[in-house]
Amino acid sequence: MTSFVRSITSPKKFICGHGLLAHLNEHIQSFGDNAYVICDEFILERAKNEAGDSIATAGNKATFEKFNYECTKEEIERHRDLARKAGANIIVGIGGGKTLDTAKATAYYEKLPVVIFPTLASTDAPCTALSVIYKKDGSFDEYLFLPSNPDIVLADTGILAAAPARFFAAGIGDALATYFEARACYAANGDNLVLMKPSTTGLGIAKMCYEALLQHAVKAQRAVEQKVYTRAVEETIEATIYLSGIGAESGGLAAAHAIHNGMTAVPSLHRAQHGEKVTFGLLAQLVLENAPLDELETVIKLVKDVGLPLTLEDLGCTEFIESEWRQVAEAACAAGDTMGNMPFPVEPDDVYNAIVTANAIAKTYK
Repeated sequence: MTSFVRSITSPKKFICGHGLLAHLNEHIQSFGDNAYVICDEFILERAKNEAGDSIATAGNKATFEKFNYECTKEEIERHRDLARKAGANIIVGIGGGKTLDTAKATAYYEKLPVVIFPTLASTDAPCTALSVIYKKDGSFDEYLFLPSNPDIVLADTGILAAAPARFFAAGIGDALATYFEARACYAANGDNLVLMKPSTTGLGIAKMCYEALLQHAVKAQRAVEQKVYTRAVEETIEATIYLSGIGAESGGLAAAHAIHNGMTAVPSLHRAQHGEKVTFGLLAQLVLENAPLDELETVIKLVKDVGLPLTLEDLGCTEFIESEWRQVAEAACAAGDTMGNMPFPVEPDDVYNAIVTANAIAKTYK
């Protein structure tokens, strides 16, 4: 890919507000009148009642089907078959990340438009042109890179605010890294998530994401802890789902996500959320960069104030085993991972040293 091919990719529409589920038809009817809806189990009956009524009242059709827990090739094929039998001309996904990835993949293979309706604000995945495919045993299978982003992403603040507060905080953690990774990737003229070069717009949106989190995230987290939604919750959801998704996809990832990927091999961290591990990866990236102290302290203050894990012990690592973390550092520097988007060469020893130092720094702010 030549160095001047830069990209900005995003959903056709991103809509954020309260009560969107009960008005689903008005948002999807311009794309199709026979919806095949893949739902998480916990929201299936509510979706049938609220979204189903909205679609039926308008004289359109909908078929609702429960998602079977894992985004596998077999599950995608099952939904493709059912969508064809239903005569669907639009796919809707309502649920968590794996449900949404299944909906994206089903729509892609069936060449149909797709509407994404997240029930958790835990990552920026709803907006991306990517599905992560797993094997039946839950282990990673492959990335399915899609030719386009979802047609619509609907973020219902009432539903997202009612989810466990830990998931909302994890979304803040995932989004917090967006600007710092995009900044590094832009400086390195690295590759973004669609394997083109980061754009000035992507970097600008990533910075907007960071600024929005500094302004609104703490207020939003307090509201979500009380199961209510406020203007700050809306602003934060826009940052964690849309600005972070577009900022990461168009701006690129760097050390924070590469270190996260390495950390997935540590058994004691298996219960930690994606965004929680990315947060620690960001602290290690800032150490790698020798970022200014005030920048590091601003990030640490936000991490603490929203209640995210700060140290490795907070993440579940009760015993630091050097050999294990040497492996994390090796994995983070794997060929093809996003560590290559750092604007200077990074060796596994550098990553290990940054992890140890980031943890030591984090402890001093406990």
